[in-house]
Amino acid sequence: MLFLRPESRVWLGLGALTIVVLGPFMTPARAQAGLAVSSVGPINMSMGSAATAAPLDSAGALYWNPATIGDVANEMEVGTGILIPRTTLSSRVGAGALGNGIPPVPLSGTTGSNTGVFILPTVGIVYTPPESPWTFGFGIFEIGGFSVNYPVDPKNPVLNPQVPFGRGVGPLYGQLQLFQFSPTVAVKLTDTLSVGAQANIDYGLLGVNPGLFSAPVLEDTPLGPGPAYSYATQGRSRAGGGFQLGVYWQPEGDWSFGASFKSPQWFERYTFNSVNPSNGNPASPNFGLNFPMTVSTGFAYRGIDRLLLATDFRFLDYRDTAGFNEAGFNAQGALRGLGWQNMFALGAGAQYQATDELTLRIGYTFNMNPIGNAVTSYNAAIPLIIMHTIALGASYNVTKNFKVSFAYSHFFQNEISGPLIEPFVGAVPHTSVRTAATADVVQIGATVSF
Repeated sequence: MLFLRPESRVWLGLGALTIVVLGPFMTPARAQAGLAVSSVGPINMSMGSAATAAPLDSAGALYWNPATIGDVANEMEVGTGILIPRTTLSSRVGAGALGNGIPPVPLSGTTGSNTGVFILPTVGIVYTPPESPWTFGFGIFEIGGFSVNYPVDPKNPVLNPQVPFGRGVGPLYGQLQLFQFSPTVAVKLTDTLSVGAQANIDYGLLGVNPGLFSAPVLEDTPLGPGPAYSYATQGRSRAGGGFQLGVYWQPEGDWSFGASFKSPQWFERYTFNSVNPSNGNPASPNFGLNFPMTVSTGFAYRGIDRLLLATDFRFLDYRDTAGFNEAGFNAQGALRGLGWQNMFALGAGAQYQATDELTLRIGYTFNMNPIGNAVTSYNAAIPLIIMHTIALGASYNVTKNFKVSFAYSHFFQNEISGPLIEPFVGAVPHTSVRTAATADVVQIGATVSF
């Protein structure tokens, strides 16, 4: 470092400071395309996540298509946002639904999650050496996650205490944090064609209570025998990894096209230090959970003065991803998997250069809901069911080399509902479980060109 130019030392220092400052606040996004974060940073968010063929900023280019980073100016982008999620869990059990006249009267209730507010960080750095066809980049992103925190609620059947005090799951807690560090390289093969590659170094932290993926013990209660599960909150972080490849084509004219392939992100198996709820002996519940393969294609059009239009299409493969590909409980009462469906998503955005300093954007994102009604019951701790999002944003060039960006997104409420599913029993007639989720996000960011 002693031999670097002064300006290089400044940029390295800023990058290190960014990581140190933002690191402790990194928490997973809770409003996204299934498990996967739908956008990164205020610029990409305000474009409805469309970036596969429209490299407008370092973060969006690094996250969606590594081949496009060569068309981004040398820059460092830092963004952070405030996420305000709102989720509710409702359940109903009809009179006598549990057998032997239990419960004697219908029970129903609705409970809100004490999830709180979250900080969403983004870091992207891109650099092209003078007169070189090569471009190098590095990104730090949260790639997905979820969080709920429901209290015990005697009026809500599914949130009644676990046995022996009731037949519910008790206080329902779940949090998954997934972060990615992405060293990236791209090369211009011709004036119009670029390819890129990215190594993904991942970090995952999972905690849930109760740990439905472990075999329960059966205990007698006034409402009949019921399962009691160990908690799964005391586990260490797990490493993961994968890769992303991309291609970007800008033929002569006003159109550009891009495509990228992001491999599954393979994680170590999550394991936990727990206790058997029946006899107090040590227990070690464990669960395998990976991140799905993602394929993106997109195009952009610049044929209208001061206007850019971009659209991305995506496919996420949950049916072949560990933790999602199986469904239901096994013969021992342990949850085999979440039973998610494959999903398609669309991101569309428009950017208008209002003045030399001010840029305006609007975006829309649609994605299919990967969680079907039939599996609502054991996905109650994972409210990743949002389908429609609209975003507004703007950037302002404070100086030639420094701009600030802002974005606001509203994630429209969606809900799913299905029967209560109990281990050893299956779907219980005359019961229902309903999850509803919505959210708002405000993002701010700063970009320095060099």
